[in-house]
Amino acid sequence: MPIKIPDQLPARDVLVREGVSVMGEQTALRQDIRPLQIGLLNLMPNKIRTETQFARLIGATPLQVELTLIRIGNHKAKNTPEDHLITFYQTWEEVKDRRFDGFIITGAPIELLPFETVGYWEELEKILDWTTTNVHSSFFICWGAMAAAWHFHRVPKYTLEKKAFGVFRHTNNAPASPYLTGFSDDFAIPVSRWTEVRSADIPADSGLELLMESEATGPCMLSEKAGNRLYMFNHIEYDSTSLKEEYDRDVAAGTPIDIPHEYYPDDDPSRPPLNRWRSHAHLLFGNWINQVYQTTTYDFVAPAETQHSAVA
Repeated sequence: MPIKIPDQLPARDVLVREGVSVMGEQTALRQDIRPLQIGLLNLMPNKIRTETQFARLIGATPLQVELTLIRIGNHKAKNTPEDHLITFYQTWEEVKDRRFDGFIITGAPIELLPFETVGYWEELEKILDWTTTNVHSSFFICWGAMAAAWHFHRVPKYTLEKKAFGVFRHTNNAPASPYLTGFSDDFAIPVSRWTEVRSADIPADSGLELLMESEATGPCMLSEKAGNRLYMFNHIEYDSTSLKEEYDRDVAAGTPIDIPHEYYPDDDPSRPPLNRWRSHAHLLFGNWINQVYQTTTYDFVAPAETQHSAVA
C-alpha cells in the first residue's frame, strides 16, 4: 500500500522518481480502509529535506499510511518558506485533540543547549506528555530521543570533546526484538552529533532496553514497552549525501571538521559517498510500522467518546 501525502508536497515528486508508491488524496478517499495515522513533529531547520527522508521510509511499507506534518507553534523556521509551512503543516495545538497510531519527533540542531533553555522546551514537554495518552507508539530521533529520555527518565546527555561524525558499525543486542527482525549481527548507521547518552545512566527499573550500540559512539537505540517508545540517537533516516552536505558546509565556513568516518571511499571527499545503511533504515521503519499495525486497535484514532460507545 502507498503513503498518503498532500498532492503538492515537494517530497511527492522525489518519492515518485525513486519508485515509492504514493497515493493521491482523491484515490485515498475512494478506498474503504483505515490508513495508519502517523504524525511527524519536524524540528529540523530544513523541513522539506527531513519530511522527504521520513516519508521515503514510511512509504516503503506494505500498509497504507497517512502522514501528518506538525510543527512547534511558537517557533519561527529560518530555513523553510513560510508558505510551505502554512500549506502543509499544522501546529501541535491544531492536532492535540487527535489520536495517532504512530508519532515521530525528529532531531534538532540545538544539542549543545541545556534542555530547559531551548525556546520551545515547555511546549515540547507538553507534547511528550500528550504522547502518553494520544499516541499508540512514539519514535524519537537524535536530539528528540535525548530530549524524550531526559523528560521521561532523566537520562542526561554529555558534550563530546569531538563531534561523532560518520558511518559507524553497530551491534544488534536484541535479535529477538520485533523492531530488529531481519537485522544483521552488525550494521552501519550514520552518526552526526556533539553529545551522547551513556548506558550506565539508563535506570535499571526504567523498562528501557538497549537494542543497538556502537563501540565507538555508544548507545544507538532504546525501546520501552510502556508507551511503545523507540529512542534512536543517530540518523538512520539520512540520505546518501546528508553527511557530505554537513561536511562541505563546515569546510566552506572554515569550521574545523574531520572527514566523516568510513563514509567516503578511501576517505577521499572527492569521490561519491557510499550508502551502507539504506536497507537497515527501511527494515527498521518497516518493522516499526508493522508493530504499530499489529498492536494498535482499529478505533484508536477515533474520538474517546466514540471508543467508549463502541466498548459499551
